[in-house]
Amino acid sequence: MTARTLSNACYKFAETAAPLLHITDESHHQLALELIEELLLKASDNEADPLNAIIGMISHSIESYENQQDEFVAFEKAAMNDDDGGVAALRHLMDQYDLGASDLPEIGSKSMVSRVLTNKRALNKEHIKALSKRFNVSPALFF
Repeated sequence: MTARTLSNACYKFAETAAPLLHITDESHHQLALELIEELLLKASDNEADPLNAIIGMISHSIESYENQQDEFVAFEKAAMNDDDGGVAALRHLMDQYDLGASDLPEIGSKSMVSRVLTNKRALNKEHIKALSKRFNVSPALFF
């Protein structure tokens, strides 16, 4: 492989992915969220999987876009300032996506979600991993 071949491939990729690598509006933001969800299902857990590199680039772009949007900044600030940490963030996400206790299979049954929301049970590592993937947020939001 030559530098020219690699450069051409990179430029072609950048041209194709430009709307997702430099998100400037809500429609591209939504497209990036949908695409990353699909890619997460297809990518393996192996770091060598090239899809994981693309997921990282798109995640970074989503984060950059959201950090510039007042509604996302306000949401994150509210979630981080609540005393019950992960549960507060989960409540905010449920409100934002209009979800009920039966809409979170990542945690388990409706009664399990209820116990988490009332602080009778804590979110565990698997819950946090699944929720952060579903909502495309940092796992740190739930701590």
